[in-house]
Amino acid sequence: MLNDLRKDGESRMQKSIDSLQTAFAKVRTGRAHPSMLNGVMVSYYGSEVPLNQVANVNVDDARTLLVQPFERSMVSAVDKAIRESDLGLNPITSDAIRVPLPALTEETRKNMQKLARTEAENARVAIRNIRRDVMGDIKDLLKEKEISEDDERRGTDDIQKLTDKYVAEVDKLLAAKEAELLQV
Repeated sequence: MLNDLRKDGESRMQKSIDSLQTAFAKVRTGRAHPSMLNGVMVSYYGSEVPLNQVANVNVDDARTLLVQPFERSMVSAVDKAIRESDLGLNPITSDAIRVPLPALTEETRKNMQKLARTEAENARVAIRNIRRDVMGDIKDLLKEKEISEDDERRGTDDIQKLTDKYVAEVDKLLAAKEAELLQV
């Protein structure tokens, strides 16, 4: 019973870490990487689809992404989707689409750092909420007399250790992202 709760809590906390890593991939650093465009949705014959389903996204050089739509007719739609995304990018269109990334100013770096800290805090809050839910389930089991008080204490200690481990992982990821943002 307690083991199932622990495994469930751990898997949910790991999903929070995965979500944080996805969010950090969207936070722009000085280098170009294809995952920056993962959130861009393109209008494809009346429906919205992710960019990577209608085009190849590659790194052309350190500050340029190369987007090659699978169909020539999709070039303008992909160009429009990149321009309208909240990334602040201006693609250059020919047969393929080149997306130059502007150099990051110190102000932009600080804003990206704030965004990274916000994402990290959201992940910490999610992990703490999972801890609260699992501890509530453990207390319910104690009320229903399905576990003893010793089992309840052991279970809450395990969940707290797990929470501490995942919060430390969030802090480590944030420190790495901040170091990456501050590199010139």
